[in-house]
Amino acid sequence: MQIAEIFESVQGEGPWAGTQSLFIRTSGCNLRCWFCDTPYTSWKPEGTAWTLAELCHRIAESSAPDVVLTGGEPMLVPDLVPLSEYCKSLGKRITVETAGTVDLPVTADLMAISPKLSNSSPDDASWKQRHEASRFRPEVIRALTSRYQSILKFVIDKPEDLTELQQWLQQIPELQPSTVWLMPQSRTREQLREKSPWLRELARKHGFNFSSRLHIEMFGNQRGT
Repeated sequence: MQIAEIFESVQGEGPWAGTQSLFIRTSGCNLRCWFCDTPYTSWKPEGTAWTLAELCHRIAESSAPDVVLTGGEPMLVPDLVPLSEYCKSLGKRITVETAGTVDLPVTADLMAISPKLSNSSPDDASWKQRHEASRFRPEVIRALTSRYQSILKFVIDKPEDLTELQQWLQQIPELQPSTVWLMPQSRTREQLREKSPWLRELARKHGFNFSSRLHIEMFGNQRGT
């Protein structure tokens, strides 16, 4: 498995924010969001090859109660299935963070799906068409949400993104507003402070949840946090 980084930190997003977690970040992604905060897993993927046995040993050494399997797009990696099963055998609580475009029969306590709206589309002409063709896979999202406890985390850049989000939800009407988390598009503390107040209010107004980005609040825009 090509791994961009492994580190221990607090979960920064969603319902389990603040939980001490071991993050295993795979390298490689089938999308190219312009605001990607881990370009070293997408635009310029890098990493080190780890065997499944080596990763299992690293997980066994960790005292963190949670394991977060993230990327890039971790669901592109077939070995995520046995890796997640091993995490469960150790009694770890497992979050898989995915864009919801690929399905694998992983073991997960929480499927944290971050569907991409049109505000994610890159300017890069060589990737724009491919990104747009891949970013919305309702059949994958239906499959994942039917099998796992799931949340939907939407990155919101501007207030008008809410119109598209509501149209998106109308296409999968079985999804409940209580599963939706709105998260500010922010890679710095300054952007987070600027966008959080109005986004928190919009989330309250529409019956959604608001997610800050605790890791940015605590550490800023630093890799491995």
